This record gives sequence, C-alpha cells and structure tokens, in this order.
Amino acid sequence: MHLNPYGADAVVLATELVNDPPDDVRALARRCVDAGVVVEVEPTAADFAATHRFLDAWTEVVDAESDAERALLLNRLLARASAYPRLTDHAETGWHIHYRDPDMPLSGVLEALLSVGTALHLTGRGMDRLGRCATAECGRVFADVSRNGRQRYCSPACSNRDAVRRHRARSRG
Repeated sequence: MHLNPYGADAVVLATELVNDPPDDVRALARRCVDAGVVVEVEPTAADFAATHRFLDAWTEVVDAESDAERALLLNRLLARASAYPRLTDHAETGWHIHYRDPDMPLSGVLEALLSVGTALHLTGRGMDRLGRCATAECGRVFADVSRNGRQRYCSPACSNRDAVRRHRARSRG
C-alpha cells in the first residue's frame, strides 16, 4: 500500500482552510496540528497573513477554466514553495520525505505541503478533481477524492438539497 501525506490529506486540508478559514494564527496552528502537520516553528501573525494570501492563490487553481491554466497556476505555486525533497525522522512517525526545508515558518510549510499535495492529487486522480459545489448558492470548494471521480457537491447536505429541489421542480412541472 502506498501512503502519501502529500496527496489527498493535503488537498483536503486546503479545502477545509478555504471553506472555513481560521480566525487567528492560534486557530490556524491548531487546525494544522489536528490535520497532522508538523509545526516546528512558532506561528506568527505574518504566517497567518501569508497563508491567507496563499489560499487565495490556491483557490485560483480550483477555479481555473482548463487543465492547462490549472497546471500553469499550480506550477507557479510549486515554484514559490520549492525546496528539494529530504528525508526526515520524527520520533512518532519514523523516516519519511518532506518537500520543504527544515525549520520553515508555518506559512512556508503550508505552501509546500498544499502545493505538492494538490499536484499529486491532480496528477494521480485527474486534473478535474478540484471544483466548486454545483449548488448555486453554495460556492464552497471541494477536492474530489471519490473512487469514481464524479463528485459535484461539497457535501452530502448540498447534494441532498439539490436533489430535493430537482424533485420538487419535476413534481410541479
């Protein structure tokens, strides 16, 4: 079995941070730690601001109108976050690869993690595996990690609401 924390987990974390942004740097750090991100340097207000700027740029990748545009935008994020891969050992997880320099601030860690994770997600599952909820009034982003690759909604709740709306429209017609 191939386990890669830079794949689905990272892109899901990105969607969660975009859809439900943390209120302050402490909340950002807590959410990252809860998601399994190793935070080696105490986060600052500058990390909070830089992470919001990064997530705005990452959302442009979600909203890209073609695979080529999506790749171009994501390549820009990857270039900004580039660091050579390195082996690292955390006592609780053992040896693994990080795509970032050691002792990076949280914003740099997130840029590298989420950029590489998104690239692995899109190249491994399909370039169309990021999107916005099909429910017009929603607009939340999602990363399609489904087996069949046909996700259109950010959540089962939005899917159900839309199905009920379509059913009622057919019943009236």
